[in-house]
Amino acid sequence: MRWFSKRFLRGVLSAMHYSGAGRLLTPLTRGRGVIFMLHSVNREPQHAYGPNRALRVTPEFLETVIRCTRDAGFEFASMDEVPHRLASANGAPFAAFTLDDGYRDNIDYAYPLFHRHGIPFTIYVPTEFAEGRGDLWWFNLEHAIARLDEFTLLIGGRSRTFSCPTPVSKETAFNTVYWWLREQPEATLRAIVADLTRRAGLAPRALGQQWLLNWDELRSLAQDPLVTIGAHTRSHFALSQLSEAGVREEVLAGRRILEHQLDRLCRHFSFPYGDELSCGPRDFKAVKDLGFATAVTTRKGLLQHRHVDDLHALPRLSLNGDFQQGRYVEVLLSGAPFAINDAASRWFSRPQPGVVAT
Repeated sequence: MRWFSKRFLRGVLSAMHYSGAGRLLTPLTRGRGVIFMLHSVNREPQHAYGPNRALRVTPEFLETVIRCTRDAGFEFASMDEVPHRLASANGAPFAAFTLDDGYRDNIDYAYPLFHRHGIPFTIYVPTEFAEGRGDLWWFNLEHAIARLDEFTLLIGGRSRTFSCPTPVSKETAFNTVYWWLREQPEATLRAIVADLTRRAGLAPRALGQQWLLNWDELRSLAQDPLVTIGAHTRSHFALSQLSEAGVREEVLAGRRILEHQLDRLCRHFSFPYGDELSCGPRDFKAVKDLGFATAVTTRKGLLQHRHVDDLHALPRLSLNGDFQQGRYVEVLLSGAPFAINDAASRWFSRPQPGVVAT
C-alpha cells in the first residue's frame, strides 16, 4: 500500500470515528465476530525505512485493542469455538486472536498480555520455522536493501539497477522488487532474495534462527490451555503455486510434524500469505478435505453468519503497524468500512447502461 493510500485510509477511519458514523452503522454491519491477525509484537522503534512495519505492533497497542474490543461488547473466543459461535444467530459478538509464523517476541510480549487478561489465542507455525530453517525472505529483502545503496537484478529478462541511498528510495526499491517477486515461482523468489542477502553481507537463515520460536519454546507455550498451535504448512509456500499433490504434501507434512512435536491434535490452519495470489477455492477445499476445523486467510473483513458455510476461507482483521490507534480499531470493529467497501465494489462491478461487457 502506498504512503498516500495509508494516509487516505487513516483519514477516512478518523472521520468515521469522530463523526460517529461507525457507531451508527454498527447494528447493521458488525455481524457475528472478528478474527484478529497479528505477526510480530515488540517494542522496536519505527524507522524511516521499514517496509515490513505493517507486520509489527507494540504490546501497548495490543493492550489498547483488547480494551477497545471488550468495551465494544465482544467476548473473547478460541478458534475451537468459532464454528459453534458462527452457527448461532444469538449471543454477543466474539473476537479470536491469531498470530502467524511464530515470532519469538510472541512469547515475550503477546503471551504475557493474553495470559493476564485470560484471553485464548492461536499461533500458526510453519514447521521449518520451528526447526531453525525458516526463510523470512520478506525481512531478508528489507535488511539487504537497508545495507545496499545500489543493486542490480534481472527483471523480465532485462538488467535493472536500483539506486537507493535514502529511506524513501529504499522503500520504493523494496516495493518494486517485492511485488515482482510475488509473481515468481516460490523457489525462484527465495533464490533471488538469498543471493541479494549474501551480496549485502548477511546470512539468509540468520533472521529466522534469531526471530522464530523453536520447538522447546512452542512446547512450553502449548502447555497453557489458553494457547492453540495451528498449522501454517511446512515451508510457508503459496499453495496456489503448487500442484494438488503438492498442496496435500505441504499441508499434511506441516500438521504431522506439529502433532508429533507437540503431542496434540492440530485442528486449525492458516494459509501462507493468505491473499488472492496465494490461495483459492481449490486450496480451501483441500484443507477442508484434510479434516481441519477452520482455516484463515489474510482477506479483510469481519465474520458474518454466512461464514458458517465457509469455515476454510475465513477473513481476518489485520492489526497493522501502520494503524496503531484505538480509534481505527473501534471503527473497524463496527464493520462499517468493510460493508461500505463491499457495496462500492458491487456497484462498480455492475454493467452500466450503454456499456458492453467483454
